[in-house]
Amino acid sequence: MADTERIAVVRERFDATASLLRGKLGSDVFTTSTFRDNCRLIASSDKVYVILEACKLHGFDMLADMSGADYLHYPDAKDRYGVWYCLVNTSTGERVIVKTYVNDPNPTLPSVYGLWKGCDWMEREVYDMYGIEFKGHPDLRRILLPDEFSSFPLRKDYPMRGKGERHNFNPILRSES
Repeated sequence: MADTERIAVVRERFDATASLLRGKLGSDVFTTSTFRDNCRLIASSDKVYVILEACKLHGFDMLADMSGADYLHYPDAKDRYGVWYCLVNTSTGERVIVKTYVNDPNPTLPSVYGLWKGCDWMEREVYDMYGIEFKGHPDLRRILLPDEFSSFPLRKDYPMRGKGERHNFNPILRSES
């Protein structure tokens, strides 16, 4: 199958899924965008859980990936942080990305741990790197950095050379680990 034919099939499936979700949730709950074979549902932060739950009920039984980005200083960005969930329907192979945005001073989203247990460490990583909290997460704590670390290093306003935190931590010797 040629690449353009494959992309047409992917978009046709996505349009059917988006129509079904609009029929269940309403026409103004999300917008859509596509780029090649990446199909996205874009929702506000207060509606994202409802959309993710509907996707789960529609057969998207796998959360393949979840991550975030800081859009500070992006010329066209209206929101500070973006978070996206890459979902897969393992029966059909269909993939969809659900994207949402949050802002300072308290970037918060509902945890999807109740839908996909696999989000446990993914939500913790987004929290650790960007400071986005996930309400309802059973164990939201740092996963990559020490508990004493007070900043979020993937934020665009974090200094490239850090704030000197590395020099304040005691080194751990191999014999002690």
